[in-house]
Amino acid sequence: MGEVDPSFIQEPEHRPKLAVIKAEGIPQIDLSPFINSSPSAVAIDDLISQVRDACKNWGFFQVINHGVPVDVREKLQSAAKKFFDQPLEEKKKVKRGEGNPFGYYDTEHTKNVRDWKEVFDFTVEVPTLMPASYESDDEQTAEYSNQWPDHPPELREASEEYVKEVEKLSYRLLELISMSLNLPANRFEPFFSKDQTSFVRLNHYPPCPAPDLALGVGRHKDAGALTILAQDEVGGLEVKRKTDGEWIFVKPTPNSFIINVGDIIQVWSNDMYESVEHRVKVNSGRERFSIPFFLNPAHYTVVAPLAELTDERNPAKYKSYNWGKFFVTRKRSNFKKLDVENIQIYHFKKPELEDNIVSLIENVVV
Repeated sequence: MGEVDPSFIQEPEHRPKLAVIKAEGIPQIDLSPFINSSPSAVAIDDLISQVRDACKNWGFFQVINHGVPVDVREKLQSAAKKFFDQPLEEKKKVKRGEGNPFGYYDTEHTKNVRDWKEVFDFTVEVPTLMPASYESDDEQTAEYSNQWPDHPPELREASEEYVKEVEKLSYRLLELISMSLNLPANRFEPFFSKDQTSFVRLNHYPPCPAPDLALGVGRHKDAGALTILAQDEVGGLEVKRKTDGEWIFVKPTPNSFIINVGDIIQVWSNDMYESVEHRVKVNSGRERFSIPFFLNPAHYTVVAPLAELTDERNPAKYKSYNWGKFFVTRKRSNFKKLDVENIQIYHFKKPELEDNIVSLIENVVV
């Protein structure tokens, strides 16, 4: 990627610090009790409690003994490296764009600043149905399929095998998160049983000559329900700690996955759990690879706080929104620099009750 183009340079207040604070506090959760065929009730209750604490206090946690075979992950990591090692003209043969969001891309923006990375995206459900445009009155849908490169030939098989295993893990995690909210284990299942819009991204972060100015991915929150991240031994993920806003480096743990709840779970839980900002640092010496799996519901899903988690004392804090329209609107900023910040869930936040009372009082006074 060469020298740093001005489009990569972060505003001073968002530039990464070269010194890192390691995230010793991010919980590490052993999923073996949930993977076993006959776990004890005590073990499951303890696991649910750990997930609840992690989601409330961090929005992130790492899982070990998760049931995804090591060789499945290693095959995809190897195939991904072979793909990204190819000349640019070869990778661009499967370039994605506004017409098809799946394939290769190297000019993505986050918060209107270009990311120091290249990616290859592929969808889980083929074809994937999404709104044809972000316009609210356009009810047409579009079908998207994957663009598989000719080289390396094993990329498709490795990707599809990986998806099967990580998808199983995602459903197990959804069950734990649901139970941690005192909901039935299968409460979230209907949102993903048909027409889900989940996808996987292969990330490649080349060495950067100015790691103090650019970011692999700028600060952001994940828009979907749940993210399962595999990162290599180089590391680069930083999480914004809720207690003090400090950026915390997440040290890689061999054969673990990093899990974070996304905006949809924040809305479903009515802010009991929070989608937390994170970003990716780059370095000048080593390339880095990571593989996030983004679990997303069907495009026609209407996202709103769950009725079971709201009442008169805890009213819904968000207006409902259509996931598909939200997603395609959000994707616009991947392909072009916008004049405004892209859509966020806080745009659907209802005014606080106190604000309403103050407003009523002011109106009476006037």
